Amino acid sequence: MTGSAPTQLLKFESLEPAEQLRRSREFLQRMRTRRTVRDFSSRPVPYELIENAICVAGSAPSGANQQPWTFVAISDPGTKRRIRIAAEAEERVSYESRMSDEWLAALEPLGTTWRKPFLEVVPWIIVVFRQAYGLGIDPESGEERRYKHYYSEESVGIAVGLLLASLHLAGLATVTHTPSPMKFLADLLGRPPNERAFVMIPVGYPAPDARVPLISKKNLDDILVSITPQGNQGTPDSGFEDAGHPH
Repeated sequence: MTGSAPTQLLKFESLEPAEQLRRSREFLQRMRTRRTVRDFSSRPVPYELIENAICVAGSAPSGANQQPWTFVAISDPGTKRRIRIAAEAEERVSYESRMSDEWLAALEPLGTTWRKPFLEVVPWIIVVFRQAYGLGIDPESGEERRYKHYYSEESVGIAVGLLLASLHLAGLATVTHTPSPMKFLADLLGRPPNERAFVMIPVGYPAPDARVPLISKKNLDDILVSITPQGNQGTPDSGFEDAGHPH
């Protein structure tokens, strides 16, 4: 390495092949059970579960290690109510005038509408903000200055994936909600001008009678292209029952 940052020896856990497969298969099986939930219980969620999940998200790789994200965790009932009112106002306009017929047809099987009562029911809402640019203090002048962020959207997207996985593995239900436009979230939550709302994630436990659409995911053959030594090109045999048919 030739960078100017100090370095340290990598601490890497080397696993036996059997243990690698066991962990990989266990994670796959657990993540296959994740579903988007819109019917929540008001049962409280311990703050440490939220905090730990955000710590996992904050461990994500990012462009130039700039970590261009802010996570706002909200449990205050008054704030959740204001978020619901503002989100439903934007969603209603979208459903009634912004969305194309094709878009509405794609959503129809899922049964979604502009009404979002779960925003008040869930114990927590995590709003993920993308820092479009950095803000810092110039060491010479002492004045605030902007600095460029690299690959901020890609970086925040990776962090959100880790956040969702961590919440699911902690036994919590989530829904990714992106009312568009989302500028109201920065205004309502008092965020600085460099932050843009990326996604809103209500977090809690499913209602006892929660139902989800009966859907399936694409087969492995439809999403994987494997480039291997000549004569072996194609989708490899995973050795795992039903590996290509997650639900």
